[in-house]
Amino acid sequence: MTLTNDTAIRIDPQWWSWEGAHGGHVAALALAAVRDRFACGDRPVRMLTTHYLAPVDDSPLHFSGTAPAAPGRRTATCLFTGHQNGVPVLLGSALFGSGREGSSYDGHPAPEVPGPQDCRRLELSGELSPFARQLEIRPATEDRPLGGGDRAELTAWIRFQDGRPLDAPTAVTLTDALPPALYARWRTPRPVPTAELTVHLTDALDDGAHDGWALVRIRTEHAGSGWAVDDSAVWSADGRLVALARQSRVVRARPADGTSNS
Repeated sequence: MTLTNDTAIRIDPQWWSWEGAHGGHVAALALAAVRDRFACGDRPVRMLTTHYLAPVDDSPLHFSGTAPAAPGRRTATCLFTGHQNGVPVLLGSALFGSGREGSSYDGHPAPEVPGPQDCRRLELSGELSPFARQLEIRPATEDRPLGGGDRAELTAWIRFQDGRPLDAPTAVTLTDALPPALYARWRTPRPVPTAELTVHLTDALDDGAHDGWALVRIRTEHAGSGWAVDDSAVWSADGRLVALARQSRVVRARPADGTSNS
């Protein structure tokens, strides 16, 4: 079945990043469009992959896609493309699947860190990341963006300024909400845009959204030749794993003035 979304979406400029709209926010909008428009039923989302073909600007964003019919199946796969001005700017897929009885295992327990009430708020520069104004971020470890540390990892409590609950689109956004993990090692910022983002959602959302804070961790697993692989995890305030994500990033050249980032 081929479906078209005729409703134009415009990205709020408050969700801007270095080179265009914030990647996690765009992925969350894609998920909402697929879920609401492409007849994937009431099955919870299990996976979302988004490939970014070009920076998303403030032009109307349209989605088209396919949802192959599979009568009787408990899963549904939707393929989608996002267009601006008639040109594809992103493409991806989403997997939806009903819950069922099965064994449980948690290989990513929430790290033991102070609660959000014991962590100080981090103010990110509006020029560096305008979208951060939509969030309250409280680092939960000593690692800080542009702190020149030894490891490429950041962990923080995050909640949205508008008080929205932690549902699937929110979790997708949060997997990409912290600065690139390499920022924990650098002292000078540079663009590190996302080329591809894959998010896996857990059964923690099967019974509905969660309220309050989310604990988010991002770390670079490898970087080299102008590319980086970042892994991130999102936990609810009560310690339940909500989402795991991996993204491929392009690491731009150092600033032209030769300022050291190490």
